[in-house]
Amino acid sequence: MSQSSESMVDVEALLDAARLQVDNSRAPYSRFHVGAALWSDSQIFGGCNVENASYGLTLCAERGAVMNWAAAGAPGTPGAIAIAARGADSGEWSLAMPCGACRQVLSELPGSTELTVWIWDGTSSRSVSLLELLPHAFNAADLRSDEE
Repeated sequence: MSQSSESMVDVEALLDAARLQVDNSRAPYSRFHVGAALWSDSQIFGGCNVENASYGLTLCAERGAVMNWAAAGAPGTPGAIAIAARGADSGEWSLAMPCGACRQVLSELPGSTELTVWIWDGTSSRSVSLLELLPHAFNAADLRSDEE
């Protein structure tokens, strides 16, 4: 188990939820199915990638999980997110790190400096901190002018 800023994260339940979300994925173009699960306040918020023919409108699994957390009233402080993916051609589990847009969205969550990212590769999981994935995130402080 990994310690979150709010409570103990049930890593196995989080990884299971991410793997289940893979089956909900809508990936008719890439055929790369991704599931994510965000842990906050001892609750799990799932998300899956949903592709669109207008590629810029595609929603990644990680951002879907964040949006589900927000839609539930943003309970607690997220402590971890798990990601699982199946490859396009083989259907085998595949290692999938969050894209840059997802890293940025995750970096703006409350407590993001403590957020742990769990990645399932098909046989085992590994963890990395969000700070390791995005050490110098753009944030609200970067938007402030010297004239304030």
